[in-house]
Amino acid sequence: MKKRLRTVAITAALLIMALGSGFIFAVYHGYVHINGPAAARYPVRGVDVSHYQGDIDWQVLAGQQIRFAYIKATEGSSYTDELFAVNCQKALETDLDVGAYHFFSFDSPGTAQAEHFINTVKPFKNLMAPVVDVEFYGDKKENPPDPGQVETELNNYLEKVELAFGQTPVIYATREAWELYIRGKFDAYPLWIRDIWKEPKLKSDTEKGREYDWTFWQYTNRGRLEGFSGEEAFMDLNVFYGTWEEWLSFTGRIEN
Repeated sequence: MKKRLRTVAITAALLIMALGSGFIFAVYHGYVHINGPAAARYPVRGVDVSHYQGDIDWQVLAGQQIRFAYIKATEGSSYTDELFAVNCQKALETDLDVGAYHFFSFDSPGTAQAEHFINTVKPFKNLMAPVVDVEFYGDKKENPPDPGQVETELNNYLEKVELAFGQTPVIYATREAWELYIRGKFDAYPLWIRDIWKEPKLKSDTEKGREYDWTFWQYTNRGRLEGFSGEEAFMDLNVFYGTWEEWLSFTGRIEN
């Protein structure tokens, strides 16, 4: 009897290990998304891309249940994504709502970064509100820049971009960057939060604790979509917090 129970226990343990390994494999390779069930509740979905996705067939990409695409335009005060212009032009030829984003540098003045972004993006019309990506890079997570200095430079960037485009910029942030640089300082700007492990709590959800008022949520960085072939095998997937009607209002297609 004991031998039989031990055999059953070993078999069960091996089965659990196999299932666990299979789940980890599926998550790592983008076949399963941890946040998939939560993200499925939001009807407006989209992607963000850069040159890492390589050549994109925008007609194919647009036909895969997504509504919007944000394209990397610039970084710092001088770098321009090599595929921004072609990506933007081709994306605008689809039915997608299209926007541009800037990767914020902690090593350049905010005004210089804003001027670079404005000069790069201005030639393209009918874009959604611009996005600034605030996250750690290089050794910045281990050696974070001074919050007061970042606040000053980011403020300079946001004010100049908002004036140039006549649209309130969206701030994209990882949780770590949000905690240190954004929280309580830039609440007037729509938030795009990255959390690939769990659904962000809403600020109004008092039972679970006050945390975010988010407009976009990047729920995975391992989206498997067709239509691109670059050094990056996956694509970031995002959702908009709101209904289709609220999306139309956000993009300016209908008035509030």
